Amino acid sequence: MTPTPLLTDLTTRAKVRAHSRTPTCPCGAATLTDRPDATVVRHADTVAKAHAPNTDPTELTARLTTAANLPDVLLPPLTPAPADLHGRLVTFWPYGAPVDPDDPDAAPWEEAATLLARLHRTPAPPGLPPMRGPAKAARAITRLHATAPQPATAPVLRAWSALPAWARAEAPMPDFPGQPIPPALCHGDLHLGQLVRHPAPDGPWLLIDVDDLGIGAPAWDLARPAAWYACGLLPPDEWTRFLTAYRAAGGPAVPADGDPWPALDVAARALTVQTAALAIVKATAADRPLDEVQQAVVDACARMGSVPPELAHGHAK
Repeated sequence: MTPTPLLTDLTTRAKVRAHSRTPTCPCGAATLTDRPDATVVRHADTVAKAHAPNTDPTELTARLTTAANLPDVLLPPLTPAPADLHGRLVTFWPYGAPVDPDDPDAAPWEEAATLLARLHRTPAPPGLPPMRGPAKAARAITRLHATAPQPATAPVLRAWSALPAWARAEAPMPDFPGQPIPPALCHGDLHLGQLVRHPAPDGPWLLIDVDDLGIGAPAWDLARPAAWYACGLLPPDEWTRFLTAYRAAGGPAVPADGDPWPALDVAARALTVQTAALAIVKATAADRPLDEVQQAVVDACARMGSVPPELAHGHAK
């Protein structure tokens, strides 16, 4: 693969930044991600990220400021504002050691839940944009519409159409008057790949990736593990560990005891649909059938059609 000018220059920027931080830099370099919506490179203890095209600089700066002010929850950036490189906004970060994908038993479910609870309990700073979780789900559906129809497409679209408008990014998130779950400071795209240890390799766990950070429904941050549990992809004991730790840390997205599902149902359905839509898009592009995990989320979408979602607090779709 021939490096693009963006990748080449981003790698150079990361090297310069790393050497400014550590004159005796060991000069280990790697490309961590190179996608149309994000390019991430590492040089020693410094990471540089080129954000998606058309990222709003004011919104990204607000998100960076929030991360800088919450260093016990979010990995703080090395610079308070993004730079420009080939028309893309670039940010710089300290390197953190990620979750080991080959050791699922060591997945930090309790730590992830505790960090989320702290985030959700933090007063949202003024000027922070909406959390982008619903917008990402809607973007996945747009990609599905642009993909050649497959047998799995119809149940996914039916499940999507049954969701409330706010979960489809077609209306503002309701305030749920009189209810104990107001809008909160949210991560917007929580999964285990969004946690690192800093300082590496044994520092405390922190959340990374502020691109979707903002004000929204805190249940959205619990929705992916909830969806995996509902689809049979996350063992019950791991889900229980996650939920118990979140409640123990005072997380506001679910009641302190009792059935959490009325609070989580809509967001979990939305994340299931998003995951299924992207699975179909990727399988179609690779000209291959859905694998077992991908088929499981599509099957979950089909089951959704027989059970109406919990239209939270009486808000119709």
